[in-house]
Amino acid sequence: MVEERQARILMVDDELVNIELIADIFDQDHEVLFAVNGEKALEVAMISAPDVILLDVLLPGMDGFEVCTRLKADPLTMDIPVIFITGLGDIAAEAKGLELGAMDYIAKPINPPVVRMRVRNQIELKRARDQLSRLASTDGLTGLANRRRFDEVLSMEHARHIRSGAELGLIMLDIDHFKLFNDTYGHVHGDDCLRAVADVLRESLHRTTDLAARYGGEEFTCILPDTVKAYAVAERIRKGVEDLRIPHGHSPTADHVTISLGVVDTCCTRETSPSQIVARADQELYAAKTQGRNRISYTPSVHCRTAAVGESETGPRDAAVS
Repeated sequence: MVEERQARILMVDDELVNIELIADIFDQDHEVLFAVNGEKALEVAMISAPDVILLDVLLPGMDGFEVCTRLKADPLTMDIPVIFITGLGDIAAEAKGLELGAMDYIAKPINPPVVRMRVRNQIELKRARDQLSRLASTDGLTGLANRRRFDEVLSMEHARHIRSGAELGLIMLDIDHFKLFNDTYGHVHGDDCLRAVADVLRESLHRTTDLAARYGGEEFTCILPDTVKAYAVAERIRKGVEDLRIPHGHSPTADHVTISLGVVDTCCTRETSPSQIVARADQELYAAKTQGRNRISYTPSVHCRTAAVGESETGPRDAAVS
């Protein structure tokens, strides 16, 4: 069973005493992040995806109301619960915060038991919502993300990578001659084959930020944020499926189930779109299939400005594999 990670709290306040108090309340069993102004708060929220944000109203420059407005307008941060913590005792200010999308409003001076209880409640509610969202976004046969979830994550990662400048990797793959497999062995064995391939994808993605999805039918896809190692992951998947040695006696490619893969890595800009990235990966997949299947087709991209240190692109274009 996977251990649930510590909840992540972002505290936004320009007063050191309040920051230290929140740290004392939560740092034993939560991961606590801090920002002392609105601009930094938006940056940390986008990168770190906290489970809850404790937001002061009176901040230098951009005030808490404007920060909340921007958080709720961004798809990357709009679902993060915001709790205003402020010395303002004005009922109108409280109403304004709630109207902007805040989930709660706590008056200073900070009462540790009250803050702990209210933060706990918001974290539990968010995790329950996230669980419902996962269930609605899961493919019933394979347990991977479904097409809807894939589209959502790719859109969010594209937006995030425009800001970060890191490379975004995408793999599209399908099972070679799967219709012939179904016709030969029946749909029950076909479903077993799909589940087995899905298991290989799960085992091949080693980072929590990676996403494997069933794109449709016998086609799957993987989103690999912040990496230039998409080719290496694709080869791990290809070999993992081949090592299953699922019999496919009538396949023109091999006597067992194999897959073909198209790989792209890209620098996301405002001139690109998620659909264009998918189209490129699909073109690579088509190239892999037309050149013999059971292989990877890959076109390296120009390195982005903040590619991960120590990572390098490997694998030639249309690299044939045994």
